Amino acid sequence: MIHPGGPFWRNKDIGAWSIPKGEYDSRESAEAVARREFCEEIGIELTGTIFPLAEVRQRGGKVVTAFAVEMDVDARTTHSDTFEIEWPPHSGRSKQFPEVDRAEWFDLASAYEKINAAQRSLLEQLELICTEPRKS
Repeated sequence: MIHPGGPFWRNKDIGAWSIPKGEYDSRESAEAVARREFCEEIGIELTGTIFPLAEVRQRGGKVVTAFAVEMDVDARTTHSDTFEIEWPPHSGRSKQFPEVDRAEWFDLASAYEKINAAQRSLLEQLELICTEPRKS
């Protein structure tokens, strides 16, 4: 999972973590955006077949379309794009921050605790996929 960068998230942990994601419109496929955002937010190209999960709606109304993929990722080597905001507020100065300040692997119990509450059902879906017997 990823932890958002920037000053607003600096001291937040429980409920602050997320999956890599980004906004898209009808001109782009959800899969193409997932691959792009994964690369932008953690600096690793998403390879392999991805499997769609059911959409979730976050508290603010944002709909998240998510995918699962099986691949090795060393969370210690991740890096993200940056964004710029006025910081400190009303200072007239701009400062750049990483979109994601860190990525980590968690056991399932910890992931349920740390992930944005609206995205917990994604973990449930992933847990089902991982525990279903594989078809030969």
